[in-house]
Amino acid sequence: MTVSFDLPHLVAALGYPESAAVNQRIPKKMLVETGAPTTADKRAIADGIDEIHWLAALKPGTVGIPAYQDEARDYLEIAILSINLRPEAKASRIAELVHRAIPYPTFLMAYSQAGVSISLAHKRWAQNEAGKTVLDGDVLEANLYSPERPDLIQQFVDTLPLDKQPRLSLYALYQGWMDAVIALQAAFVTGVFVVSSSREHAIERHKALQEAKRLRVEVARLKAVATKEKQMARQVELNLEIKRLEREESQHLGLLRMEKA
Repeated sequence: MTVSFDLPHLVAALGYPESAAVNQRIPKKMLVETGAPTTADKRAIADGIDEIHWLAALKPGTVGIPAYQDEARDYLEIAILSINLRPEAKASRIAELVHRAIPYPTFLMAYSQAGVSISLAHKRWAQNEAGKTVLDGDVLEANLYSPERPDLIQQFVDTLPLDKQPRLSLYALYQGWMDAVIALQAAFVTGVFVVSSSREHAIERHKALQEAKRLRVEVARLKAVATKEKQMARQVELNLEIKRLEREESQHLGLLRMEKA
């Protein structure tokens, strides 16, 4: 069984008011000029995107949530965007380029033949260019096509409505969505979708996810080396290191299963 999410479904799930709707098409040329630093990136946008639409602008006046300002960022609005990707598109790279190009924190929905994904990334002021914004941390992605566990996808989508997110500020709202993505990433590992109990809990889970992923890659690399190693002593050394890293990975996975930090 699979769960399919189309654009109307996800827009309805967000639950923003009609007053926030923009519904304008964005020319790909704008993304190429503002978000593509290399020739390869320009080609990725030109060849990978069919259409990009600005669906909504969440502002204090349209959603009743205060703006947020500090020395690092100025969240006056959140942009809701959708892009239709071609089959050959480099989806993750295009998502990063879109987040770089749009000056506001963006809730991005990307559609392709494979399904739909959501991505978010914080923005901050550039240190050396007045008035310019840059990414602040990783781009978080949630792929909403999991034939094995459609229930996890549905539980994630059920957390997205504005009235279920923090309303202290636009920054808090955006962070709430990012924490929901982290919860889904954790759920794909643990099999259980649990909303983080606090910001600190979400940070711990994100760190555990990143570390578990790094360790898994390193274990795979060492196993490949071990299969080619001919010296017995070195094989033993590699196998001991693999077991140590696997135990460490298990500890991080255990943190993902905890409901409280």
